[in-house]
Amino acid sequence: MTFLLLIAAYFIGGIPFGYLLVRWRTGEDVRTKGSGNIGATNVMRTTGRAMGVATLLLDIAKGVGAVWITDLLSGGQPLWMALAAVAVMAGHAFPVFL
Repeated sequence: MTFLLLIAAYFIGGIPFGYLLVRWRTGEDVRTKGSGNIGATNVMRTTGRAMGVATLLLDIAKGVGAVWITDLLSGGQPLWMALAAVAVMAGHAFPVFL
């Protein structure tokens, strides 16, 4: 079960909130604007401060959420929580959805 939590953490980390928010707000692909990154800084530069802050908060929330879920389902084992943190960061850096 704990191995499945790591896979779930990777997929949670792979949710491209910057891309999704810009697509929803403007219909454009943020990867074709500014630096070409889907991160909060490029979203803020290309779409505005509110969308940049929303991207940042959602990216933070997916990291916290993945580790929190792992904490609940693994009985608070620090090793699995740390591995979930690494998995969610890997998903964020290398999103499977893009």
